[in-house]
Parts: sequence; structure tokens; C-alpha cells
Amino acid sequence: MKQKNNNLVQKDLLIEFFKKNPNRDIEHPEVVDWVVATYKKRTGKVFRDPDRAIRQLSQSGFLIKIAKGVYKYDPKKEHKRELEDFTSAQKEAIFKKDNYKCVVCGMGRKEGLELHADHIKPKDLGGEATLENGQTLCSKHNFIKKNLKQTETGKKMFIHLYELAKKENNKELIKFCVDVLEAYEKHNINGHIVWEK
Repeated sequence: MKQKNNNLVQKDLLIEFFKKNPNRDIEHPEVVDWVVATYKKRTGKVFRDPDRAIRQLSQSGFLIKIAKGVYKYDPKKEHKRELEDFTSAQKEAIFKKDNYKCVVCGMGRKEGLELHADHIKPKDLGGEATLENGQTLCSKHNFIKKNLKQTETGKKMFIHLYELAKKENNKELIKFCVDVLEAYEKHNINGHIVWEK
């Protein structure tokens, strides 16, 4: 009879799974099913909160979050997180490119706002510290964006605008929002964010 391994660390089991499946977009259930079953088999214990452990691996830079509940392990990008921050020179170049103004609201240094160099594609999703992946945001809009892809932020904004337009019965604005939101559907972008027509 095989001896149970009582010293198995849950995080190590997740790392084992992803290293066996490199460069593949893996949906959450596949990972959870494997680690829960394997942990039970090897230790005789229940794997507690695999979701949290996966999230921590993503936040540490070991995994790339492709979409909600979809992760990828890329050996070339593993632990490269500290290299993905903008240098001072890159930040200044990004601010200069955007005329020292937030690309969302158009306000900037002239108005006394604090500016941030933001990753257009977030670091958690594999975004790199390049001039092309940088944009200027004021602190307010940087906070609002958080870690969402721009397309997700945009879709949520148009859903909110659509709801307001319906309350005000603004037919022109309703039509505009519907056109934009239908373009999201047509191109199959951010289908996990649902809007009620």
C-alpha cells in the first residue's frame, strides 16, 4: 500500500499541474478537479480553497490570467513580474506621449492632478512594461480601471450609460449604447459581462 504524503503543500501541487501543462489556456474547473482529486489521493485530506491558491499564483506572476477563470503557465514569463514595472524613464515617455493628460478624462498636470503610468494590458494578464502598452491615467481613473482589461471597463461603462439612458428615456443615447454593446457581441468580446436588453 502506498504511503500518504502528509507534507504535500497545496501550492506545490498546483505548480506541478501547471508545469505539466505549459502554454495552454486552462479553464478553472480542469485545474480544480485535478488538484482536489490528486491531493485527496496523495494525502487522504481535502484540498481547501483551491480558488484562492490559484489567485495567489496569478498575483505572484507565476500564472497569466487570460480571462475570468482561465489561466496559463508560460515558462518564459515565470517570475518576471518585477521586470514588468515601468522605469522612471518609461513613465516620463508615456506621460509625454499623452501630453501629460489622462487618456480618459483629458485632465492632467495643468489641473494639478497626480498622473499614473498604467499598463493597458494589465500585468496580471501578461502585460509588459513597454511604451506601446503604457497610457497615462489620473489617479481616479487608474483606481476605477483597477485590474480590468480596457474592453471590460468600457463594456461596463456602456452598460451603466445604457441603464441611465433608459431611466431618462433618452432614445438617441439608448440607440448609441445598443450599437456599441452589440459590437461587443458581434466580435465575441467580454461575453462574461452580461447586459440586459
